[in-house]
Amino acid sequence: MGPEDLDQILKALPIQKDPRVLVGIETSDDAGIYQLTEEVALVQTVDFFTPIVDDPYTFGQIAATNALSDVYAMGGTPLTAMNLVAFPIHSLPSTILKEILRGGLAKMEEAQVALVGGHSIEDKEIKYGLAVTGIVHPHRYLTNAKARVGDQLVLTKPIGTGIIATALKAEMASKEAVHKMVESMTTLNRRASELMKGYDAHACTDITGFGLIGHALEMAKASEIQMVIHSEKVPIFSEALDYAKQGLIPGGAYSNRRYFSCHVEVDSRIPEILIDLFYDPQTSGGLLISLPPENAQKLVEALRMEGSFQSSIIGEVIEGPPGRIQIV
Repeated sequence: MGPEDLDQILKALPIQKDPRVLVGIETSDDAGIYQLTEEVALVQTVDFFTPIVDDPYTFGQIAATNALSDVYAMGGTPLTAMNLVAFPIHSLPSTILKEILRGGLAKMEEAQVALVGGHSIEDKEIKYGLAVTGIVHPHRYLTNAKARVGDQLVLTKPIGTGIIATALKAEMASKEAVHKMVESMTTLNRRASELMKGYDAHACTDITGFGLIGHALEMAKASEIQMVIHSEKVPIFSEALDYAKQGLIPGGAYSNRRYFSCHVEVDSRIPEILIDLFYDPQTSGGLLISLPPENAQKLVEALRMEGSFQSSIIGEVIEGPPGRIQIV
């Protein structure tokens, strides 16, 4: 099932309208927002998936970081989380599950998020993630629907984790590549979220399963604008480019291209391999932030001072047919 199929299913559901729902399913945002008072709104999200690395503790860290990112993308502060677990308890030792949960808890503690419960089922395939609740001021949250013409686009992490994970499954990934991938996927987007609010960010989303292009298109569609992405400015793991040249491209990248390419105009001089990377499904990727041009470089410099060395301005918002992207 692709994003368009899911979109059609959701549109067919008789979802009740509630004026307290500030952000719902309409804009394909990262989390929902529900107003409680004049000063407080809830931010809620849920995310889980199957292992993409062999080490259970590391997998737990990645899954938790990924789930928490949705709240950060909305400009919120996560407060509580509940574990979501599927595990073959009769065929694998419980120590593996313990390590997964321990890894998730480590990231929750780093984020100052309280674990308040969870739910588990027996399943042949391991799955783990979190349901996360946070808070945000009802007049200060960010969505993917308010990018403005003239804004510049900042990406806070390099892309290519899907391709490196595919190489890892094929036992062709170097230790250095895996280290870089894991370091990126276990880095919370908390500080990037805090910083962007100080630089008057207009819109934000995090880059996950639909890849850079898919999530950028969601922002372009929701904001009713067009984007230009400068291919040479997009931060990429160099190893991911090497593995892509060897054909180690995940199936999700082809699915993303199939669903989104009709909304994308690509300069003929750009190598196809590079375009594959732009469609590569990410796990626990960076934030894509739309903000005024006079603040974009300042945000990048601040992020680099915080250790996000590959943060970069990758494009801008322009006038034109809404919901489209030019890659130049």
